[in-house]
Amino acid sequence: MYEWIKAFHVIAVISWMAGMLYLPRLFVYHCEAEIGSKQSETFKVMERRLLKAIINPAMAVTWVLGLYMAWSGHWFLSGWFHVKLFLVLVMSGVHGLFSRWVREFGQDKNTRSQKFYRVINEVPTILMIGIVIMVIVKPF
Repeated sequence: MYEWIKAFHVIAVISWMAGMLYLPRLFVYHCEAEIGSKQSETFKVMERRLLKAIINPAMAVTWVLGLYMAWSGHWFLSGWFHVKLFLVLVMSGVHGLFSRWVREFGQDKNTRSQKFYRVINEVPTILMIGIVIMVIVKPF
């Protein structure tokens, strides 16, 4: 059963990361759209659906299955797992920021620039690299 749980965990992680990498890119393009325009309204729908239908459920499944695997694998005492858990907590915090920004765009209250979202777009990638290194290499 463990291998099935791991497979679904990896699928959930991939789905979560796909959304976390795509959503800030939508924010970059949404910044260019004039408030109230058809393009702006389309971005609002895309952002909300991506968050609600893919990113949120994928994060929940990632956490539930990941915690189960950590418990069953007795990893809570491993140094690499502590770093990985910290990085996943930071990723979850970034997810929370993205959720807030979706609401702000939805209310036409975005105050950030395209450049800001271009930079923030790299944060999930950097976190993902750290997480994968911890899981595969287990350096400590």
